[in-house]
Amino acid sequence: MQTVDSESIVLTDSLRQQIQAMVDARVEALWQEKEQREADRPRKLAIIASRGTLDWAYPPLILATAAASLGWDVGIFFTFYGLSILNKPELRKLEVAPLGNPAMPMPVPMPQLVGAIPGMTPMATTMMKKKFKAHGVASIDELLDMAVDAGVRLMPCGMTAEVFGYKREDFIDAAEPMCGAAAFIDFAEDADISLFI
Repeated sequence: MQTVDSESIVLTDSLRQQIQAMVDARVEALWQEKEQREADRPRKLAIIASRGTLDWAYPPLILATAAASLGWDVGIFFTFYGLSILNKPELRKLEVAPLGNPAMPMPVPMPQLVGAIPGMTPMATTMMKKKFKAHGVASIDELLDMAVDAGVRLMPCGMTAEVFGYKREDFIDAAEPMCGAAAFIDFAEDADISLFI
């Protein structure tokens, strides 16, 4: 039977403490390096815009311009009906329909069925635009200009554009070349916040 003297136990405990101290110091150094790298890079916001109505065009653009004004790196991936937000103004037909939109405030209470009457969608769209303008809310054109000026990346989904028959020349000049989901995922990989709208 092998005996262990007290000097060996002290040496082993001392060695264990030294190794633990070295490991703790290295972990702390790595943690500080990581925090410094994160502090040095701007925060990042990745947004997917998938809706093409007037009421759904505002949220991604407002959030993007707000974040960009705070110094964030921002990209919006426009897919499916959200692609229509990127259309040139003369091609952009963003409307809001009262039918199936019970939360939409109307000047007088109306049954939902009234929304099915021809002409109600253009009327609701005009009402919303007037209400926004009266409250000093920027138009979609103005928000797009602000986004471009702030460096927001406007990324149209190539697959959806092809399916819906969009061409590059249908989009505003500031839109990036059409890209795939992988390009947006690459951008969003290290995003601090990712939103699907």
